[in-house]
Amino acid sequence: MLNDKINVVGTNIAEKATMIWNVADMLRGPFKPHEYGLVILPMTVVKRFHDCLLPTWQAVQDTYDKVKHLAIIDGFLTKASGYQFYNISKFTFDKLMADPENIEANFRDYLAGFSGNVQDVLSKFDFDTVIRRMVESNTLYLTIKEFNSPKGYLGPDKISAVDCGYIFEDLVRRFSESFGEEAGAHFTSRDIIYLMTDLLLSDADLTHAGNVTVYESKTRYLIQFNDSPLRGVA
Repeated sequence: MLNDKINVVGTNIAEKATMIWNVADMLRGPFKPHEYGLVILPMTVVKRFHDCLLPTWQAVQDTYDKVKHLAIIDGFLTKASGYQFYNISKFTFDKLMADPENIEANFRDYLAGFSGNVQDVLSKFDFDTVIRRMVESNTLYLTIKEFNSPKGYLGPDKISAVDCGYIFEDLVRRFSESFGEEAGAHFTSRDIIYLMTDLLLSDADLTHAGNVTVYESKTRYLIQFNDSPLRGVA
């Protein structure tokens, strides 16, 4: 049943992505349009982690108090969180909102509380530099407030893993297009990939075929089975 829920694709992906992207309204001025994604993409990732972990936040806190003196504690904390990641910070987004005067220090404490695998993900965004710019422009608190609103909720009880992937893809597309590139220049919709695969395989005789591999490179597709390639151009 869990797998069934994970594979459900919602119908309001673009709507949810638009609501998240509208956080950019408060970034105008301090950030140029092509820089909005520098804030929105990592904040979306952080909020997804936050909302997944929130139901077991207290259990992780209690477990950490019991095992923090041990040399190896990851196993205890992942079991408490219910995921392969966790956060031991005393802060949640609600608690961050309660202390606007110390928002930078508290938010950094929150990020530092994530397990190592999440830290690796966040490091790819160079988020520390972005946070400094948000502090200097007085947009950090406002951005966290927006992501803590109902429209920024990304919990798995409302948004499946597949839905969240589609939302993030949509945000990446918007970020890419904000650079002035042609629509789709850096992004191929998964629905388009599925459609092209169906079209290219519609007349293929696969009764005696081995493994089928589909290669996608911009608009040129190659489907190959056994030693006979079939080419299609979209």
